[in-house]
Amino acid sequence: MELSPDMLCQADRYKLLIGCVVPRPIALVSTVSRAGALNAAPFSFFNGVGSDPMMLLFCPANKPDGGEKDTLRNAAPEAEGGVGEFVVNIVGRPLAERMAACAEPLGHGESEFSLSGLTAEPSRVVVAPRVAEAAVCFECRTDRVIRTNPGRPAGGNVVIGLVVHVRVRDGILDDRFRADPALIDAVGRMGGLQYCTTRHRFEMPMGRAALDCRPE
Repeated sequence: MELSPDMLCQADRYKLLIGCVVPRPIALVSTVSRAGALNAAPFSFFNGVGSDPMMLLFCPANKPDGGEKDTLRNAAPEAEGGVGEFVVNIVGRPLAERMAACAEPLGHGESEFSLSGLTAEPSRVVVAPRVAEAAVCFECRTDRVIRTNPGRPAGGNVVIGLVVHVRVRDGILDDRFRADPALIDAVGRMGGLQYCTTRHRFEMPMGRAALDCRPE
């Protein structure tokens, strides 16, 4: 099957992305508005950018009416009306259900922290709170926002953040800063409402030597 995105509707393009770009790590992004309202929302279009400087990104799509989600409005730079800070909280399996609850559309003034039972903990460097229950939290200052289709329903936005502080639960890192994946117990997003764990793992070398690891 050969497909041209221009011949597909937006919903079908979305299904292709979320069904084939898998598994996707999940960022539970916590922010605060300029008025002080707390927000937490999950995004599975999320990943690292680089380590020098240490940066990551997440991608909140526009709402069905073309407006920007609260997370984007809060995380946007101050010059664009936002606070310019956010926290990426890594979602372990024990947090999965509460993470999913944070996707609930809430009315003005309602907080996902209250709905989900997650605890808003003061961050060390940024004003946005972090999720106390998360094993790993990346405190970030927004470097830039790239809007791929401003004002359009489902238009994409790329929020790139500079990591200014990292909180990792004691015992997860060894003395060489290597994380134990079993202790993080991260979950990933598949297509539709499906998720996966990261409990099944295997090792292999990089480069040419990997070819010797192929099953007979």
